[in-house]
Amino acid sequence: MNAQVAASPDFSAKLNDPDGMATRTLACTTCHGAQGKSTTSGYFPRIAGKPEGYLYNQLLNFRDGRRAYPTMSYLLENLTDDYLREMAGHFASLQVPYPQPPAPTEPPSVLERGRKLVFEGDASRSLPACVQCHGSAMTGVQPFVPGLLGLPRDYLNGQLGAWQAGKRHAHEPDCMAAVAKQMTPEDVSAVSAWLSAQPITNGGKPAERHEPPLPIRCGGMEVAGK
Repeated sequence: MNAQVAASPDFSAKLNDPDGMATRTLACTTCHGAQGKSTTSGYFPRIAGKPEGYLYNQLLNFRDGRRAYPTMSYLLENLTDDYLREMAGHFASLQVPYPQPPAPTEPPSVLERGRKLVFEGDASRSLPACVQCHGSAMTGVQPFVPGLLGLPRDYLNGQLGAWQAGKRHAHEPDCMAAVAKQMTPEDVSAVSAWLSAQPITNGGKPAERHEPPLPIRCGGMEVAGK
């Protein structure tokens, strides 16, 4: 585990737990917060209410080595696909309120650069807009695309940086790796600053489908959708 301090286990989850999932996922909520709603740490993202297919893919990625985080890999290394799918379904079903986002600290010019990249992309660099994949409200799309709102700026910076450095991977074709490698450090900083400062609409629920279709192929959807 990195230098960030995880929260104490939510042992109260054992109460009123008819299917046992709250108890079985205590190791998850120790870091990701009660019901997976995240904590004040900038490195353990919210997993509650994320699309089930996305959560399942990430559990597979940690278990199978496409994402590198020793604690997650250790916890998942002996779990079956079916068990991971049950865990993903459990957290996807949890609808808990989002906190208010922190006030932005970057100047308006940086936030505007981030906003434009989110909504318009940059055609000169074949850089698609974030909304083309993550939904017009940036709350994700069922069943495989996560929302980008409600995530800490440090986490967003870290994940984009991991894709750029080749430390995070997904099923081929790895669409996020391709997108992230088109972004400059200034792009990453601006996008993460804008996203982390936005309020969450519609309770953060993912859209039901993409309209129009995705601008690029993403292997995670093709593999998990089989």
